Amino acid sequence: MALAEAARSFAARVGRQLVRVTVLDMSTRLAAQAFLAALPMLIAVASICPAPVRHEMRRSLHTLIGASGPVAADADVLTRGGDGSLYHWGAVGMLVALVSATSFTRALQRMCERAWELPRSAVRYVAWRWALWLVVWIAVLVLQGSLHRAFGAGTGLGVVLQVVESVLMWWWTQHLLLAGRVPWLPLLPGALLAGAGVVAFCAASGLWLPRALRVSEQRYGPLGAVFTLLSWLIVFFTVVVAGVAIGRVLAQEEYIRRWTGPDAP
Repeated sequence: MALAEAARSFAARVGRQLVRVTVLDMSTRLAAQAFLAALPMLIAVASICPAPVRHEMRRSLHTLIGASGPVAADADVLTRGGDGSLYHWGAVGMLVALVSATSFTRALQRMCERAWELPRSAVRYVAWRWALWLVVWIAVLVLQGSLHRAFGAGTGLGVVLQVVESVLMWWWTQHLLLAGRVPWLPLLPGALLAGAGVVAFCAASGLWLPRALRVSEQRYGPLGAVFTLLSWLIVFFTVVVAGVAIGRVLAQEEYIRRWTGPDAP
């Protein structure tokens, strides 16, 4: 009876937290910013990277969205680069792409602050954190293909490495974008939920996303593939937002607070 009451109380707190964070609104905003701001920056960076880095980037994108389909083919084109890429982009265009990508990081920061009920940080304290997060994100993205294969050891170990990398990435992301206002240990439950959740989602979506993209393109043209990819991004960030939000609720549970320490918010 007491266990059932505790479960209902926990479910009610989770429900209130998800409503307060506005999961769907926040995930849609992150998906839009990722598509409109982060993707052009990724293309800009790929255009000036050496050929081996572009190859790893293409392999990583195939790991995330499937090895075939229209978007995978577009990824090959967009990350092709070449000697004249910087000329075609132009220094100003490259700078605009890089600076505009911080809008995605700012949205990600706002999501973390809303989950932990913290006020906005002053720009002078966090501007460098936006740029640092983007640099690390690109490096991690480039490694996804190699991690998936465990650097040649097989996909079984690769999945474990991907989960570890994803958990560490979202653990560090929260600490970085919250400007260190929350200690490390209380952030771990959210990192575990978000990290393991996105790896599971990407593995599952690999079974249906390539086919869905092909069907969408056949029925509605290139625009159909864009809508399908945006839908995938929304669900992806729903997993992230829900994981971080529920992780905050878990960090407040008494049995977890005893482990994370008295400084847990």
